[in-house]
Amino acid sequence: MPGKATEDEVAEWLKSRAIPLSGLRPGTGISDLAPLRVALDGVRVVGLGEATHGSREFFLIRHRLLEFLVEELGFTTIAVEASASASPAVDDYVRGGSGDPVKALAGLGFWTLYTTEMLTIVQWLRDHNRTSSRKVRLVGIDPQYPVASLAALRKHLGDDAPGLLDPLTPLAGKRLGVGPPLDRRIVAHARRVEDYLAGRAADTERDEALAHARLVRQSADLASRPLRHSDPAQTVSVARDRYLADNLDPLLADPNARVALLAHNGHVMKGSHSGGSVPTMGRHLAQRHGEDYYALGVLFGEGEFRARRPRFGKVNPARPPVTFRVPLVRKSMIVEAHLATAHPGDHLIDLRGEPRPEAVARWLDEPLRMRSYGGAVARRFAYKLSYMPTVLAEHFDGIAFVPRTTASTPL
Repeated sequence: MPGKATEDEVAEWLKSRAIPLSGLRPGTGISDLAPLRVALDGVRVVGLGEATHGSREFFLIRHRLLEFLVEELGFTTIAVEASASASPAVDDYVRGGSGDPVKALAGLGFWTLYTTEMLTIVQWLRDHNRTSSRKVRLVGIDPQYPVASLAALRKHLGDDAPGLLDPLTPLAGKRLGVGPPLDRRIVAHARRVEDYLAGRAADTERDEALAHARLVRQSADLASRPLRHSDPAQTVSVARDRYLADNLDPLLADPNARVALLAHNGHVMKGSHSGGSVPTMGRHLAQRHGEDYYALGVLFGEGEFRARRPRFGKVNPARPPVTFRVPLVRKSMIVEAHLATAHPGDHLIDLRGEPRPEAVARWLDEPLRMRSYGGAVARRFAYKLSYMPTVLAEHFDGIAFVPRTTASTPL
C-alpha cells in the first residue's frame, strides 16, 4: 500500500490534471471540454466507457462528450455495444428516416439501451443530422441478436434459403448466459452460408448479404461457447471482444472516419479478462491502431445503478432489472477513492502526456481496483465490495469521474 506521502503526491497530481465539468446536462455548451482537444489530437477511435450499464449519469456525461466529439472534432460515427444486425433501424432514424425510435431501440436487444437517456442521444443525433451537411451514423458492433440478419439473408437467398438457413433457426431466440450453449455444429452451418455467398458474383446486394452472413456466423460462434471454461480461450468472452473489435474496423476504412465508441469499461479498457488471458476489445484496438485509440474509463463514487438479479444462478430475461446502491469507498487501493478527493464535482483526467512525478508513475503502474458491474449482479449483499483489477497506465488513457449516480430511466 502507498504511504501517506505518496497518497498526497497522487492527490495533488490528480487535482492539477482534473478538467472540471460545468455539469452533465447535454446541450449546455462544450467550452469546458476544450482541454480535450489537445489530448485527442490525431485520435481516430475514442472508447467511452461506463462502470455500470444502468446509471443515468453515465449516459449524460457520454452524451456531452459525443456533442464535443461530433460538433467540434468532426467524429463521423457512433459505435455502440449493441446488435450490429438490428442497428440499421436506429441508424436510418438518426439519418432522417420515418421509423419509430423507441421500437428501433427495443430491437437492439439490450435492456441497458432501452432507456430515456439513450433515446435522448438518438434524438439529438437526428437533430444534428437534420441541420448538418455531414451526417453522423449510429452503428451496433455486437454480433448478438441476429434476427434482422437472418431475415435479410432469407430474402436475398430466395429459393436457396430453407436448406441453408433452417439449421440456424435456434439463433433467433438464443441469449448469451440463458440456457446451455448450442451445438458447435451450428458454426459450420453458418460458415456454409458465408462461403456460398462469397462464391457468388460480387455486387452491392451480395456484399450486404455477405456482411449479414458474417454477423450470423459470429453469433453462432458466441451462442455455442460456454460462459466459463477451464480453458479461457474456449469462452464467449474471448470471441465476443475480438468480434467487437473486428466489427468496428470496417468503420475506419475511410481515412477521414473517426469513431466514438460506447461500451462498458471492461470492453473499452486496453487489458484482459480472466486473469490476463482473454484480450478485451480495447486491447485488440490498441494493438491494431496504437495511439489512434484512446480509452476513457467512466467511474463513479457512490449511488445507484440498474442490473438484473439472477435467481439460483440463472438470469431470467423476463424479470426486469432492479436498482442497486453502493457507498463511497475510501481505501487507497481503490481508484475511485483517489478521484473523489481530486475534485469535488464531475471531472475528467487525461492520463497521457507530460512527465509524471516518480510517486505518481509508480501509482499508475501498480495493481489497483475499480468498481465494475455488468448486466447482472449475482452476489446479493457482497456486490458492494465488488471490484475489477486494473493498472491505470496500461488500461486507460483517461478517466471521467461522476461523484454520485442515479439509476437509468427505462422506457
